[in-house]
Amino acid sequence: MHHVFVTGAAGFIGSNFIDRLLAEGVRVTGWDNLSTGQIRFLDGANQHPHFRLIRGDNMDLPALKNAMQGADFVAHFAANADIRDGWKHPEKDLQQNTMATFNVLEAMRENGVRRIAFSSTGSVYGEALVTPERPTPETDSFPIQTSLYGASKSAGEGLIAAYAEGGQIDEAYIFRFVSILGERYTHGHVFDFYQQLIAHPDHLRVLGNGTQRKSYLYVQDCVDAILHVARQATAKNARHHTQIYNLGTPEYVQVNASIGFICAELGLTPRLDYTGGDRGWIGDNPFIFLDTRKIQETGWRPQLTIAQGIVRTLRWLKANRWVYDTRH
Repeated sequence: MHHVFVTGAAGFIGSNFIDRLLAEGVRVTGWDNLSTGQIRFLDGANQHPHFRLIRGDNMDLPALKNAMQGADFVAHFAANADIRDGWKHPEKDLQQNTMATFNVLEAMRENGVRRIAFSSTGSVYGEALVTPERPTPETDSFPIQTSLYGASKSAGEGLIAAYAEGGQIDEAYIFRFVSILGERYTHGHVFDFYQQLIAHPDHLRVLGNGTQRKSYLYVQDCVDAILHVARQATAKNARHHTQIYNLGTPEYVQVNASIGFICAELGLTPRLDYTGGDRGWIGDNPFIFLDTRKIQETGWRPQLTIAQGIVRTLRWLKANRWVYDTRH
C-alpha cells in the first residue's frame, strides 16, 4: 500500500482515513465531487506534499480512470447514505452506490489496480433474526432487503466479488459497518438530536418509541480496522479473494440511552416527544447488532465504547457548529 486512491475523500470516513494514511507516509489521491463532502475536512491533507485532491464524479468513467493512474490500492467510501429519504430519490442509490462501484471496478481494471477496500453496511442483512445472544454473523443468509441503500450496497458487494472471482482483483475487503461516529460526523442521530436541541433545548422529537437497539463504532476504530485487515492481506492466499468483515462494537444501546448520553453531556433534561412504533422510518431496523468475532480474531479491537463515541461526536459538533450551516 504505497499509493492509495480514496473515493469520497472529503467525506466523514474518507477524510479521516486520508489523514491516517498521510501520517503513516502513504501517498494519497483523493477523489470527490463535493456534493456532500466538506472541503474543510481536507484542510490538513491539502497542506501535505503526498496528497492530491481531484474533483470528479464516479459516474464520469473516463475521468475516474484517468485520476486513478498510478494507484496500487483503492478505498471506496463514496456513496449515497440517505436511508431515511431513499424513496424520495430512488435513483440515487442505484447510481451513486451500485453503478458508481461498477465504474470504480472498471477504472481499477483499466489501471491494473488489484486491491480494494469497500465500505458496505450492516443494512445488507435487512431485518436479520438477531438476539442479544446471537448477533448477526457475516455468514447469515440475506433476508428480504428493507432499504434501497442496503439493496444497492449488496449489489456493489456482488460486483466486487464477481471481479475478484473473475481474476480481475487479487484482494477485495468488504466491511459491513454499523453506524460510524466521531469527528467530522454530519449525518445520523447525534447530529439530528443536537440540531434539535440547539433550536429548542426544552423538547426533543424522537422517531419511533426510543426502544430501538443500535450499535455504533468510533471512526478511528473503523479506520484502524480497515488498515489492520488490508495490511494483513487476509484475502491474498484465501480460497476466495473477497473477504467480508462486520465492523462494530460487541455491544448495543437503545435510542433512549443515546439520548441520555447526549443530554447528560449538554446538561439538559428535555421533554421527549415520540412519534411511536418500533422503528423511525421505512427501512429502519429496530435491532442492529453485528457479530465481530471474525475481525477480532485478526487481532483488532475497538478502543472506544458506544457511550464514549457518542460523547466525542457531540463534543466535535459543539466545537464545529458550522457544519449545520454548510450541510447540503
